[in-house]
Amino acid sequence: MMTNDGFDQFKGSHDYVTDAALRNSVNVSIALKRPLLVRGEPGTGKTMLAHSIARALGKRLIVWNIKSTTKAQEGLYVYDTVQRLNDSRFGDKDVSDIKQYIKLGKLGQAFTSPEQVVLLIDEIDKADLEFPNDLLNELDEMSFHIPETGETITAIHRPIVIITSNAEKELPDAFLRRCIFHYIEFPDPPLMEEIVRVHFPNIQDNLLREALKAFYLLRGIEEFKKKPSTSELIDWIQVLIAGGISPDRIVKEVPFAGTLLKKETDYDYFATRFAQTRRPGRRGDVYRMLY
Repeated sequence: MMTNDGFDQFKGSHDYVTDAALRNSVNVSIALKRPLLVRGEPGTGKTMLAHSIARALGKRLIVWNIKSTTKAQEGLYVYDTVQRLNDSRFGDKDVSDIKQYIKLGKLGQAFTSPEQVVLLIDEIDKADLEFPNDLLNELDEMSFHIPETGETITAIHRPIVIITSNAEKELPDAFLRRCIFHYIEFPDPPLMEEIVRVHFPNIQDNLLREALKAFYLLRGIEEFKKKPSTSELIDWIQVLIAGGISPDRIVKEVPFAGTLLKKETDYDYFATRFAQTRRPGRRGDVYRMLY
């Protein structure tokens, strides 16, 4: 939706539940034409936010997945010297035209798109410490130079830039100053219920109630190294439904706990503590495991 100020306003999408604070951060980012840096623990929907924005605003999404070996240059362009060498030795192409060996990266594709796109720079903190600094000028000026061809690529339309971080590394202050920041808090039970119902609109109320109760009790175990996240809850509920698990079995047995707990130490801790509650004369359930 276009506002009176001339920019698209994000109001959420039918398949992604957001709160007012997150929607406001997205719209401030769009209005100020600054990247939105989104942090939060894994599984809180940081990556899916960009997908939701693209769907809601009817824009194409370009995804740049960052790895530990990713360099900022790759997002701008790559000069394929190997292909040029092969063509000079074995092909019949005119290799003097260097431009044909320039391949635009994700940032370059976003800049040259004839329509405004949503650009997701996913998990920026996986790269080395210099990676964010190496993008400062390009994200500020929305342009970059290609020395091999003497060409300057300037954004036709400034993309809506969403950057995600799992807070594995501290990002440089100079980079942070250029971003709008938002931390996605882990959903509370009422919001989580909304999220689950988006994925399972026909879920039984009592099944959802017991599943959420067990889920949040497990998240309350401080000894866990990796607490179950939203994405794991969605997977777990899907398994519960597919397995025909009744609501009264969920807290008593916590079936398919391996869907929620992804670290061996967490699963072993859970299994040991839960087994202790099932000694003769005691009622075994996740409540007794916690108290």
